[in-house]
Amino acid sequence: MTDVAPRTVRRIGSPAAAALADLAAIFDDLQTVLLCCERLVAELRPGLAKQHDEVLTEALWTTALISYSRCFAGGERGMGLTEDDVEGLELKGEKLAWHRMLRRLKKHFADPAANPRETFTVGVAVADGAPAGVAITSARQDPVDEQTVRQTGALAFALSKLVDARIAEHQATVLEGAQALTTKELETLDEIEVTGDGAPPPRPEDDAEGRS
Repeated sequence: MTDVAPRTVRRIGSPAAAALADLAAIFDDLQTVLLCCERLVAELRPGLAKQHDEVLTEALWTTALISYSRCFAGGERGMGLTEDDVEGLELKGEKLAWHRMLRRLKKHFADPAANPRETFTVGVAVADGAPAGVAITSARQDPVDEQTVRQTGALAFALSKLVDARIAEHQATVLEGAQALTTKELETLDEIEVTGDGAPPPRPEDDAEGRS
């Protein structure tokens, strides 16, 4: 990616450009996972007179799980991450088993028909051998803990570095194709409105340096 703010940006419709856009979306989802995990660690860390916000915790954890799972969605361009990508990461521990657990948790928390927090059972209260009323009982699901969040963040960070490297490769391919176009051909491409200072997006290593 160029460090110079462009005067104009033209839309490229090549397969390589479409694949690059998919990778950028995956990278963004992984960054969302990392941000959610950072917020969760701060929320779950015990503190004096600190009141735990269960609604915020569930919202952050659910967003992290959905964003993570979306990175592995299949697509016609084949840019989605795979279990082989997870296996190839230089991380200790049962990373593939952890990945699969996160995918299962996503189905649980994003289930449109089931309550992810509690399961409810209805029974009849009996007194002296006769029904005396109706009892509704519930079993609360265990909340996410700090260690689970940290391990999920570590996995997302490692995957973001992998995706960042693929983005760099595809950027080179797209730029090479664009450089083969004539000025006249470039001018026929649709112009994309650009806002901001044109600076490149942050990379995983930039985020790591900021936290150190």
